[in-house]
Amino acid sequence: MPDKHLSTQFDSELTSVSSQVMEMGGLVESQILRAIHALSHFDVEAADEVAVKEASVNAMEIEIDRDLSSIIARRQPTARDLRLLIAISKTTANLERVGDEAAKIARMVRSIIESGAPRSLPSMELRYAGDLASGLLNKALDAFARLDVNAALSILKEDDQIDKEFDSFVRILITYMMEDPRTISASLDLLFLAKAIERIGDHAKNIAEFIIYIVKGEDVRHSSMAQVEQAIQ
Repeated sequence: MPDKHLSTQFDSELTSVSSQVMEMGGLVESQILRAIHALSHFDVEAADEVAVKEASVNAMEIEIDRDLSSIIARRQPTARDLRLLIAISKTTANLERVGDEAAKIARMVRSIIESGAPRSLPSMELRYAGDLASGLLNKALDAFARLDVNAALSILKEDDQIDKEFDSFVRILITYMMEDPRTISASLDLLFLAKAIERIGDHAKNIAEFIIYIVKGEDVRHSSMAQVEQAIQ
């Protein structure tokens, strides 16, 4: 009976910390959406909202790490439970970095607005990539909540599309800068924005890899797609 009580309590602690991760993920998602809105509409207020939320995201990372350390010290988990806690820690770190990228986008948008850069710059082209990255993170969090390895595999494949969008956007920016050197400074800001969006996709991909690690016990980082597919079979 005591063992059952401890097991139930441990399960409750795992559920609680997993819920914290999802809450943090929701906050980060809202950061991305506001950052993309700021970019699409050159909205300073939206950009400032992203910066305000960054402090909350950082605080949640610290709180989750503290809870994880406490659980590991008291429960000394093994096998899948230990993999889950390790993956939660890494997922939290990736979410915090996504928040950093969203804040970077917001700062760049403010810089572009304050510089008076022409609005003819291809900022709207970034909206599609931003929506892709935001959608990919949403799918990663949903897959994490369900520990769905097939959804995780799909996310790994979709990340390639964001990389292609980044390459295409770089070519567009080069054309703008060649045609009008006055746009070089603002174009470089947009280039950093595009890179930040690409990195959001990379972090979503990392979370997908952690899901496979939890469920299958296989570390598929730096693996080919064929190797990943074999690991989840």
